[in-house]
Amino acid sequence: MKTVATQTLPVTPELLTRHDVSGPRYTSYPTADRFVEAFSAADYAQALQLRRAGAAGMTLPLSLYVHIPFCESLCYYCACNKIITRHHERAAPYLRYLGREIDLHVAELGAGQAVSQLHLGGGSPTFLNDAELRELMGMLRRSFALTPGAEQSIEIDPRTIDPGRLDTLAELGFNRLSFGVQDFDPAVQKAVHRIQPTEQVFSLVEAARQRNFESVNVDLIYGLPQQTPESFDRTLAQVAALRPDRIALYAYAHLPERFKPQRRIITAELPNAAAKVAMLSRSLAAFQAAGYVYVGMDHFALPDDALAVAKRQGRLHRNFQGYSTQPDCDLIGLGVSSIGRIGATYSQNAKTMSEYCDRLDQGRFPVVRGLAMSRDDLLRRAVIMALMCQGQVQFESIELAWLVDFGRYFAAELTVLQTLADQGLVTLDSSGIQVTATGWYFVRAVAMVFDRYLQSDRTRTRFSRII
Repeated sequence: MKTVATQTLPVTPELLTRHDVSGPRYTSYPTADRFVEAFSAADYAQALQLRRAGAAGMTLPLSLYVHIPFCESLCYYCACNKIITRHHERAAPYLRYLGREIDLHVAELGAGQAVSQLHLGGGSPTFLNDAELRELMGMLRRSFALTPGAEQSIEIDPRTIDPGRLDTLAELGFNRLSFGVQDFDPAVQKAVHRIQPTEQVFSLVEAARQRNFESVNVDLIYGLPQQTPESFDRTLAQVAALRPDRIALYAYAHLPERFKPQRRIITAELPNAAAKVAMLSRSLAAFQAAGYVYVGMDHFALPDDALAVAKRQGRLHRNFQGYSTQPDCDLIGLGVSSIGRIGATYSQNAKTMSEYCDRLDQGRFPVVRGLAMSRDDLLRRAVIMALMCQGQVQFESIELAWLVDFGRYFAAELTVLQTLADQGLVTLDSSGIQVTATGWYFVRAVAMVFDRYLQSDRTRTRFSRII
């Protein structure tokens, strides 16, 4: 089959509206809402032991995610697991517990496991001061072996750093930075309780360039209170002038019944569905005009960025942080609420600080739920990730790897997929499925066709909307 098309085809507001439904982001399959409490810390330990033993004769590369839950102030849109506090002394005991969790992993895996990717997320990882960041990186380097050229990224709240702190991040080996911006409009910032002057972000990005960080990402959100297509146009123009290497553009999902901070948002100030569609449509056009490549769901990159290069070369991968250039990895999640994947299992740590610390005090992994994937899960994961990352599925490769007749196994799905083919989102032939250039903007809708859990449960309110 051909590689996914790169030319731009019309993405009309009508097409965006048609596919404005709720659905998973597929940073994993099965998705995290399918994890069960029957998966225990003992199951997680067994998965680590199998990795150490080289189960199936092959060990995947290793990635680390560290969750720092603290933030100084509350952003009303936020759905992350976080602890709002100005008491920075809370970081020190948390680091001690992270050290205990790291030690438990070393006891199962042995010291010096090679790590090709490290990501610090939150919360606000830059809530930690420079000494605490050095302490954390010291613990990680003593226990794991960061490979030469390893991708080391950190999420940054621009309100918590200055150029001097960027020097520290560079010294510690971080090579990719992600700045949380969301919107430059002062009225929007006030409505979501996140005031950060435009000049501050521009100054920090310029300082990051002077320090030769490999990549700078900016996060944006559309659908926030007080946003209009016209106001967001101004933010888009400012981002184009800022010219980060990567842009992540997320749709705001207003779920106040699930996320308490969102109850502070005035519902009447939210843009309607038509305005959100207009913002997305105009964003796609603005970023394309500014020379960005649409990498895939939510992600844009300059043509020479590693993510855009991986897209062109068919080397995209996807993990809990989104699209990645890293090969398929086992992932160790450290910290409260962190999610990991070892072999054919997913796991998640306790979501509250008290339960997380209590389990570590007992000398146990803080895993409270997870999933041991079935053969069907693994097969469907392969299909969904091929669609999400390569934009195509070759029937023969799936049949040889999984010893199934694709047409028979997925007969119902292929019938449903014909509707998307009629809309110009995919092409189907005897060799496989190809996502079209237009369909790449709706790849979540294509992937959802193969989600067995969604087909048996049409209640999707737990997910954000595709548009």
